[in-house]
Amino acid sequence: MATGERNDPYAGFNFLVEVDGVIAAGFNSVKGLDQENAAIEYRNGDETQTVRKLPGLRTYPNIVLTRGYTDNKLLWQWRKRVVDGRTQRQSGSIVLLNEAREEALRWNFRDGWPAKLQGPSLDAKQNEVAIETLEIAHEGLEMA
Repeated sequence: MATGERNDPYAGFNFLVEVDGVIAAGFNSVKGLDQENAAIEYRNGDETQTVRKLPGLRTYPNIVLTRGYTDNKLLWQWRKRVVDGRTQRQSGSIVLLNEAREEALRWNFRDGWPAKLQGPSLDAKQNEVAIETLEIAHEGLEMA
């Protein structure tokens, strides 16, 4: 009989979004917590069968956040500064919580700015919440 401690995975619905240490809003989804290195293919002149793959530049896709539309205009104002040519870069975190709503994992992004803000799709024939989408371009992602 096993006597070890149980190690269940975390639920993906229990998270917070912080921008410069302040909880930004109640988002219903987060995507783009990725990082990738391009593979550079290289072959030595005396090798005929093997192509070497070296790590190239690191890239980070935009973080995509969605939430129900509210009268909170902070994200709109942050995006408007970019449109007006006064980009304000901010650091932030996506914080995954455990069942007790305590911090379990944290992804920190740096030098982020709102690259895209998409307003809600409105349709009088539907019975859905108005959703807005924010894409944050950033220059680094690490797990803390």
